[in-house]
Amino acid sequence: MPVKSYLAHPHNGRKQELIESLSSLEECEVIPAENQDLLILVTDTEDNFQEKQLKGKLDAIESLKLLTMVSGFTTQKNDK
Repeated sequence: MPVKSYLAHPHNGRKQELIESLSSLEECEVIPAENQDLLILVTDTEDNFQEKQLKGKLDAIESLKLLTMVSGFTTQKNDK
């Protein structure tokens, strides 16, 4: 399960719009910064295919100016 964290920078004056767009995606958790015009975004997908689909959705968000990955890792499922 790929889990990644990003800093998401909105276009000027579009922070709330970006919060709403990212929050509507099931794979995303959004945390607005209190003292900066940016968001912390944490994504969690089931596999690399879903990760690629999510990337396409993120690329289509017009209020998103810049997305910078901070950390990423993949965990293995234990099916016992």
